[in-house]
Amino acid sequence: MEEIQKQLQAKLPKEAQERLKEITGLVEKFKSRVLEKFDKYVMGIALLPPKKPKEGEAADVKTINVLVLVDDSDSQKMSKEELRTKLTAIIEKMGREVSPDLAANTLILSELWQMCYDAKYDMLQLVALSAPVHDNGMLAAIKIAEVHKNMVLKKFERYIVSYVLAGSLVQGRATPQSDIDVFIVIDDTDVKKMTRAELKDKLRAIIIGMGIEAGEMTGIRNKINIQVYILSDFWLSLREANPIIFTLLRDGVPFYDRGMFTPWKQLLKQGKIKPSQEAIDLFMSTGEQSLKRVRFKLREIGMEDIFYAILTPSQAALMLYGVTPPTPKETPQVLDELLVKKEKLLEPEYVKILEEQIQLRKDIEHGTKKDLSGAELDKYLTNAEKYLKRIEKLFKQLEKMKEEERMLETYETIVTVVRDVLRLEGVESLDDADIEKVFESRLINSGKVPEKFLRVLKNVVKAKKDYDAKRLSRTEVEEVQKGARELIHILVEYMQRKRGRELERAKIRVKHGEKFGEVTLLDKEAFIIHDIDAKEKEILKAAVKEDGSLGAEEKSSAEEMEAALAKVSIPVRVFIKGPIFGDLERIFGKNVEIMVRN
Repeated sequence: MEEIQKQLQAKLPKEAQERLKEITGLVEKFKSRVLEKFDKYVMGIALLPPKKPKEGEAADVKTINVLVLVDDSDSQKMSKEELRTKLTAIIEKMGREVSPDLAANTLILSELWQMCYDAKYDMLQLVALSAPVHDNGMLAAIKIAEVHKNMVLKKFERYIVSYVLAGSLVQGRATPQSDIDVFIVIDDTDVKKMTRAELKDKLRAIIIGMGIEAGEMTGIRNKINIQVYILSDFWLSLREANPIIFTLLRDGVPFYDRGMFTPWKQLLKQGKIKPSQEAIDLFMSTGEQSLKRVRFKLREIGMEDIFYAILTPSQAALMLYGVTPPTPKETPQVLDELLVKKEKLLEPEYVKILEEQIQLRKDIEHGTKKDLSGAELDKYLTNAEKYLKRIEKLFKQLEKMKEEERMLETYETIVTVVRDVLRLEGVESLDDADIEKVFESRLINSGKVPEKFLRVLKNVVKAKKDYDAKRLSRTEVEEVQKGARELIHILVEYMQRKRGRELERAKIRVKHGEKFGEVTLLDKEAFIIHDIDAKEKEILKAAVKEDGSLGAEEKSSAEEMEAALAKVSIPVRVFIKGPIFGDLERIFGKNVEIMVRN
């Protein structure tokens, strides 16, 4: 590439060659000064193309535009905006000191990624057109990915859901030798002329070929790893808690997105995408099955099985604990932080076994370890069996912890619902110690709730006491869970019926002509429906004055009415005063008839 550039420069006019030499010297001087002060944080420095002139203005051939890309991933002492402002001022000053014509443009990495999340890709295009003079691998990755993306979209845009940069580059571990990882999601929902597998294979072959072509066009020799997924398989991988897909979703940055990747990422960040119980069971069962096979396989294959035999149950344990499955490399660290140091459920020696197994696999894969003796194989196999037995014990510990958490959550839910029901019965204040007694006197003895549910409540209260005393048994938890669901159901139904009956008291039904109307009187406002049988009901509202009359009507909505009803205190107390009857004639007409409830 450098040889081609020299040949092209040689064909330029002498004046242009001298100008280019001058620009190169200034940019190199600027680069040296910036790296001397900020080498640790600077990811790349590149010469930008001249800015496009506005209509009617002459092109600015004098200004030298330079981009400085700064890594702000470990910025903790100041906000992103403060960091950007401070760096911009310093770097711009350095540029002016080198030459008044040198315009330094500072861009922090998080700002660039946010542009991508906001579907603003202009900066990516600008980076792709730039000439890097310093690069830790990020500028090259952006350039080749942007070129490749445009090639893919030009040919297959209607099928492309997302084009995402991933891997070490977006995880803050970029080096000039880093591979460039991208993944592409293809929409297969309207494919009719071929199978989904055929569509994936056909597009994948062409897209990978484009990756090679993009490397030749840009002169970037770093390997571009392209993973192609069809949309239905991607969703299935999320459901099955595939760690690779979780990592791509967590760390990836969209270079193109039709509005699906960013919502996926937000849902994962909010904890809304969770592994299913089937996925947890699958991860756990893989270990035992793999250990049985390892005894009959060749040494190299056996080591692969041992690796997954202890890795997948480890990830399953973390999933049972409540976190998404990490990548193999991250698993020991997460185990150590959560289950060794925080919960003190696992001994450090087992994390060390997992670390050694991961390192062994890496050494064999990279060729730094050529041979594996029988003694070493026995050692790793013995450690794996020991590890798996300990993980099975850990599962029981985690299940017990989760059972206790569920019991505590059940108790708090039951107490809250019982308090809400008793509040409807006029009990405003209630101590936990009196909850059984008041529940029995107000709801059981009056026949409002069947007597068997008193036993359920007593079981829940007893289980809470046993939990506090650390005497809670699994049988007790199961019994409490079974009865609690039924009790909650019947109490919620009771509240709904009670609230419905109370709210009916706040309504005045009228007949005007052939239509039936309704006025719902609340404390400070009233909601009016002229025709309760209409498919699309027009809802009005009016203020309730102190004398009981209604103010001027204004438009309202079903949502506003529902929100107002939800805030009504039970029991409902509504007083109908004389002036409202004149308002009913004004609203519904002189022939209005008020319906009397039986």
